[in-house]
Amino acid sequence: MITGVGLASPNGNNLAEYREALLNGRSGVTDIETRYMGKVHAGVCNFDDQKYQKKKEIRRGTRAGSIAIYSSHEAIADAGIDLDKVGRDRVGVYLGITEHGNVETENEIYKISQFGYDTKYWTHHHNPRTVANAPAGEVTLNLGITGPHLTLGAACAAGNIGLITGSQMLRLGDCDLALAGGVSESIHTFGIFASFKAQNALAHHDDPTKACRPFAKDRNGIVVAEGGCVYTLERLDDAKARGAKIYGEVVGYGQNSDATDFVLPHPARQAECIRLALKRAGMEPSEIDIVSTHGTGTHLGDEQECQAIREVFDGSGGTYINNTKSFIGHAMGAAGALELAGNLPSFQDGLIHPTINLNEIDPECRLNNLVIDKPLKKGEINSILNNSFGMLGINSVVIIKRFVS
Repeated sequence: MITGVGLASPNGNNLAEYREALLNGRSGVTDIETRYMGKVHAGVCNFDDQKYQKKKEIRRGTRAGSIAIYSSHEAIADAGIDLDKVGRDRVGVYLGITEHGNVETENEIYKISQFGYDTKYWTHHHNPRTVANAPAGEVTLNLGITGPHLTLGAACAAGNIGLITGSQMLRLGDCDLALAGGVSESIHTFGIFASFKAQNALAHHDDPTKACRPFAKDRNGIVVAEGGCVYTLERLDDAKARGAKIYGEVVGYGQNSDATDFVLPHPARQAECIRLALKRAGMEPSEIDIVSTHGTGTHLGDEQECQAIREVFDGSGGTYINNTKSFIGHAMGAAGALELAGNLPSFQDGLIHPTINLNEIDPECRLNNLVIDKPLKKGEINSILNNSFGMLGINSVVIIKRFVS
């Protein structure tokens, strides 16, 4: 059961702010300056990083760690959980991330380049900042959590993978409360911008708020974003025992691999992943109310996902489709978790947030019931299917149902 949500996004620092922005068409994409490249479009978070950390702690840790700490505290507060009553040794932290350590390594190399590459100017904080278990480990340090923690490298499928892993660990009895989701600090490394530009996959537009255009005929690439979203997950009995509010129930998931290409997705494998999630949930495609798409704004990536969605859902007249990256850009390891969060309030308000920046759809991206420009009032919404795919052919799908006691 999802009983709490904490997030930092480019257009909101809690679920209410974020949802309001999505329903009112407010983008969080702006322009920033990045080393060696100058101005680039990016989704930038403006949360209060000193709300749960001291300045010294922020300097010692990582940006991804700060986002994770903020989001975890907010999720716990939103759930109304007292960690001491749960037992801090029974809390697990499972956070997905796309890549980690690039920001710190780039910064240190740049710094010593100003001193003739003299390594005495290299920080002694570098190793703990770049180990693979940060930022989940930073959350445990900040919150005094002594249960297990994992940072899950799963490319841009990582936000879903964090949620899936937290659910699995609860089922296994490895913990009694899971802090699960994904985080990203990607905008602070010039390398990710340079690499996407070298691939002709970095979005550009005169207006940064219109740069991210998934499924549009004139789309031209990805807008890189930072952000994070952490969920508190509990077993039903535990949630009911303390009278928790329940946002939704994790009822199914799928994970698989394309095994075909480093970057080009495989629509048949994506469709298989969707079907696997449906099978585990015991659901038919027609029982899904919202499909939250991965769509990044790349030409082939969007086409392949749309092909997979059509293969599974073309006969599902009551299934509606939207995209969240059009508002905030691609938050990499946080993308799946943030995109699910943007749709969760649909269970309460009956609205489906739109896809923006879609003036003319690419015929190769034809999707039935794609919600565009304005929210759609559907009425009762009972299920959300969340797609999240990544490089090296990693696919993940999560299905959440409205909980009815």
